[in-house]
Amino acid sequence: MKVKKEYSILVAIMVALVLYLVLREQEKTHYRLPELPRIAGTLISKIEISKAEGSISLIKKDNRWYIDPREFPADSHRIKEMLSAIEKLTLTALVSESKTYGRYHLDNDKKISVRAWAGNTLKREVEVGKTAPSFRHTFVKLAGDDRVYHARGNFRGKFDQTVEDLWDRTVLSFERTEIEGIHITKGGQSILLSRTEVPVEVSTGQKPDAGKRPPPKPEILWQSADGRKGDESAINSLLAALSNLRCQKYAEDRKKEDLKDPIYSVKLRGAEEYTLSIFAKTNKEAKDYPVVSSQSDFPFLLSDGQVDGITKDPAEMVEKPEKS
Repeated sequence: MKVKKEYSILVAIMVALVLYLVLREQEKTHYRLPELPRIAGTLISKIEISKAEGSISLIKKDNRWYIDPREFPADSHRIKEMLSAIEKLTLTALVSESKTYGRYHLDNDKKISVRAWAGNTLKREVEVGKTAPSFRHTFVKLAGDDRVYHARGNFRGKFDQTVEDLWDRTVLSFERTEIEGIHITKGGQSILLSRTEVPVEVSTGQKPDAGKRPPPKPEILWQSADGRKGDESAINSLLAALSNLRCQKYAEDRKKEDLKDPIYSVKLRGAEEYTLSIFAKTNKEAKDYPVVSSQSDFPFLLSDGQVDGITKDPAEMVEKPEKS
């Protein structure tokens, strides 16, 4: 009888212990995560990123993004990544309620505060910390909430940017095949080149069966205004250098109208007229040149190497006459 009683007590203790552990685990893991309102990235019209070093404001105008206050063009790929992170922000777990933030890089020295508006309405406000050890989550804190959460994805780097990181550095862009005319001016010399298409003649003996093979493509020839044949290699090299031209940086302290008397200029005739003008260095020690183009509202800087690849003498753009 005594053994039976002791057995019953032992069973009761075990049941009580199991219930305690189960209830304690439920208390730890069963909580309600905040529900974040949904917002489509396409509706966002302003993003503000604040760090200890300062803040960056990005605005959307006519479906393009700019960096305030000068309205430098912003890199569309980087903006797209930010919009995706803002739109898809999803909390997956509660991490801490202790109000100690340093270990998560959510203290004032290391956090990144992100705010996003649609029109005049603030739609998202979140503080971004470091990436979690899993590299699949990021520590975040919501506005008005002292707790730290896991958010899905590794996205701190998308917002950890400087103004220069966010510049769209493309200052001239076109399809090479659309260019039909080139006008180059350098050091008092100039040359005008035009593109023509010359049909390729096929001899009677080599004439292909029209039903099987297409006619040969016409030959592309470049010619100067005085009838000299353009140097195809030099022309192709110039168009390749200009067709997707990216600057080193923008000349933040200057305006286009400040720059006069270019040392080199080129005009390209295509779907529109594209122009590029290069000016003398500001001093002998400078490693870049101030430049303006028809596709940039701001002066920018090109490196010595970039300028050397562009500024060929007009005489080099035509074939040299054969020596007799």
